[in-house]
This record gives sequence, structure tokens and C-alpha cells, in this order.
Amino acid sequence: MNGPVSRRFVDGRLHLQHGPIDCIVDAFGERDEVETAYVQATRHFEGLLPSLVKELEVLRSPVGAAYPLVRGTVARRMVAAVWPHRENFITPMAAVAGAVAEDLLEAMLLGRKLDKAYVNDGGDIAIHLGGYAEFDVGIAPDPNLAVLDGGLKLQCADPVRGIATSGWRGRSQSLGIADAVTVLAGTAAAADAAATVIANAVNVDHPAIRRLPARAVKEDSDLGDLPVTVEVGRLPAAAIDAALDAGLRAARDLRERGLIVDAWLSLDGHWRTVVEKKPFVLRAQC
Repeated sequence: MNGPVSRRFVDGRLHLQHGPIDCIVDAFGERDEVETAYVQATRHFEGLLPSLVKELEVLRSPVGAAYPLVRGTVARRMVAAVWPHRENFITPMAAVAGAVAEDLLEAMLLGRKLDKAYVNDGGDIAIHLGGYAEFDVGIAPDPNLAVLDGGLKLQCADPVRGIATSGWRGRSQSLGIADAVTVLAGTAAAADAAATVIANAVNVDHPAIRRLPARAVKEDSDLGDLPVTVEVGRLPAAAIDAALDAGLRAARDLRERGLIVDAWLSLDGHWRTVVEKKPFVLRAQC
């Protein structure tokens, strides 16, 4: 495996990539503070993947009755995020992207004064908002299409510091058929784990849905031989409603338990949301 790569985009954003980890980092504030924050993030990133690899056996194992013991900071965030969902089949890998984003953000903020910052790890985002800063987020019904259906504005007083999206069309495997489930939570790792659980719950049996054992699709999958969705054909309205309603029940349960703030569920152009309103039309993005 090649070593970590760090580069800057023309617009000043920082790109950090190592193996499957691919992060976009952006910070706002005094120039010296921003540059120092980027240096801190880059240094922290260098040892991040190796530390995860050392604990992969535990991180790829289903969470059971005993709390998984891990040492690395990212690994500990992953375990903490999935532990509340242990009644379902789940491994700490369900929170890996959000935990990485969260860990990098903490490293870049250490001792720094920034107005606003975020780390986006493949769509799972850790956010810092200070003072009167705001953060506009686009909501996409299908991660494979560069089309935004709406969005939301986060402010410093909001309890959201993490956003994550899951679904069968994304880069991770899913037991369900959601095109996308976007979750807002207190941390990026918590949002990542919850998005996985809700996306798995958006499900129904129908001949138009094709599934394969997870390991047949991806040899090192942490889902083993569980059937993951590989194709969703044309579904009748009743099947779409049933799948989305099942996912919505799971999302509402997580919100009642204080594990998420909100969630948007999308399937074949149809929406469900915990707060019973569609995301508003986007204004200017950060």
C-alpha cells in the first residue's frame, strides 16, 4: 500500500488520501491559524490508517454482549458509535468514515482558533462551528447523481456536528434498498453508525431486488455471508412505501433514544423524514 498523500486544491482546501481513506479538509479563520490547523491534520493523518489496520480483526467483528476493547483513538470512536446499536448485526466498521473525519477534525482544532472547519471523508462529515458561523449542507437523493434535492443550514447553536449518508448505491454495502439515508447527529461517527442502521431497515422483499452474499461482492467484507443489495429494479408504489416506512420507524426510534437529531430517507424519488418536512431549497453554500 502506498503511503499517505497530502495536497492542496487550487481553492485552498486540503486533500488527504491513504488507501481507502479519502478526506477533504476545509477551514475558515485567520490565515496563520488555518495553515497551522492543516499542518496538524496532515501530521495526524500519517499514522491514522496503520493504527486502524492493527485492530482490523476486532473492528470487522460483530458487536456482541461484551464491549470491544481497542486502543486507537479512531477505533475507540468507532466502537462507541456502534455500541448503542448492538441489538442489530453491526460491526465497528459501520462508523469508520465518520470516526476518521471526527478524529482528524479534533487534531486540527487542537490549540487553534477557527471560525469554521469540516472534514469530509467520502460524504461523512465532521463539523466545527464557532461564534456565528453557519454551514449549508446539500441533500442528494442518489449519491451517484450530482443532483441536490434540497438542503439545510446548520448554526453554532444546533446540536449537530456530524452528517453521514448510507445506502445500497453508496461505497459501502447495505442490507437494505435505500438510495440514500442522510443522518444528522451530535458526532460524525454517531451519524455514520445510525445511517447504516436506518439504511439497512429500509427494506422489503420483492423479485425486483437482487442480493448476493457480502463476501461474494467484496472478499474482505465485514458482513460475511449476509445478503447485500446489488440491484433494485422497478418497484410498485406499495413496496416503496413499505420499505420507507420501515426505515422511518427505525429512524424515529433512534431519535427518541437521543442517538440522532434528524434523518432523510430516499428511495426511487420518494422521501421520508423524521421531522416530517422535506429539506428546504438550498441557498448559497459554504
